[in-house]
Amino acid sequence: MTMTVDTAPAQRVPEPATRTLRVALYSHDAMGLGHIRRNLAIARTLSGVADAPDTLLLTSAPGAVVAEQPPGCDLVSLPGVEKGADGAYGARHLSIDARHLGAIRSAILRASLDAFRPDVLIVDKHACGLGGELEPALDLIASRGTRIVLGVRDVLDDPAVSAEEWDREGTAMALARWYDAVWVYGDRGVHDPLAGLPVPHRLRDRVVYTGYLAHGRTPDAPEVDVREPFVLATVGGGADGAHVARAFAEAPLPAGHTGLLVTGPQMPAADRRRIARIAAGRDDLVVREVVDGAAGLVARASAVVGMGGYNTVCEAMAARTPMLVVPRVTPRREQLIRARALADRGAVSVLEPRALTPGAVGAWLARAVCAPAPQPAGVDLDGLDRLPDLFRALAEAPAARKETLR
Repeated sequence: MTMTVDTAPAQRVPEPATRTLRVALYSHDAMGLGHIRRNLAIARTLSGVADAPDTLLLTSAPGAVVAEQPPGCDLVSLPGVEKGADGAYGARHLSIDARHLGAIRSAILRASLDAFRPDVLIVDKHACGLGGELEPALDLIASRGTRIVLGVRDVLDDPAVSAEEWDREGTAMALARWYDAVWVYGDRGVHDPLAGLPVPHRLRDRVVYTGYLAHGRTPDAPEVDVREPFVLATVGGGADGAHVARAFAEAPLPAGHTGLLVTGPQMPAADRRRIARIAAGRDDLVVREVVDGAAGLVARASAVVGMGGYNTVCEAMAARTPMLVVPRVTPRREQLIRARALADRGAVSVLEPRALTPGAVGAWLARAVCAPAPQPAGVDLDGLDRLPDLFRALAEAPAARKETLR
């Protein structure tokens, strides 16, 4: 069966003489929730300023948005995609092949951005979109003057792996052809994810190291039925976090503390059942699949155990909540590199996976709840504060001359 997708531009609707600025944020969201949570933090920040823009989030993880959707923000849900053990991408829910899935997602992206006509598009990590799915939309909106930003997290991967991926995905060519700026959501003094990567000459003075998107995340107080004080374990989406969750579930907890374990919506059902059986034998452990208001939950906790994804680390540093990072080391070393760099500055503690045991987790928790709050030395946590000015300056700047690469 051959699937044909109509990618013709939407019927042109005249724009009003004056209108609210518009920003769109794209994330591919194949594994975990880090990309959309980062974009959601940006959307919430922009929604809180005077003359806030209309915001459109383009994501295949809509469940991560709904509970924390800011005013003036809507979302376009893309069909889900997941990354297999072999590193290949495929449909998360549908029984269609990767080619057809990509065609559907690409058509939705092009039609949405064609109709929305954003002043600024912020793309998280993948300059061409997953498998190039964003390229038709980029061609269209760049020709109309949309300013396009690549948002890069503080750590990509091991430098050699990052360079190979940058080349394989044609990132440098995409930046030259379509992009107006690069925002690095980290502190260059802690780690520079662009070191050794070929950034086009035209953009070298348009790379901005914003600082970590940490301070300013709204610390909502989520409604969770857990007795305080409590210690928290969270493993992001949960697809590969069962080993950390199980160690926490079996760990001795500090005296007088309850444990709250958030497994994430992507944890395999068999792992969730195994953890539920452990929790059933304890009266000091609460297990939830998802909770709203992650930043507020981290701020309320006496200590946090996690895998070291970007957002949880930012939330812990902002709240000065002690955090033990048990980083993922395959297929990416991103979390390990981040954890070691931040541990050097006193921001987090690190327990490498080979040393993970319930006893090791329990021993760290016992120390952490009695220790002074961590004080990260020289880590810039104010990235969110800088984004509104960066956004407005870009939205109001003349369109840059870009290279023609055909």
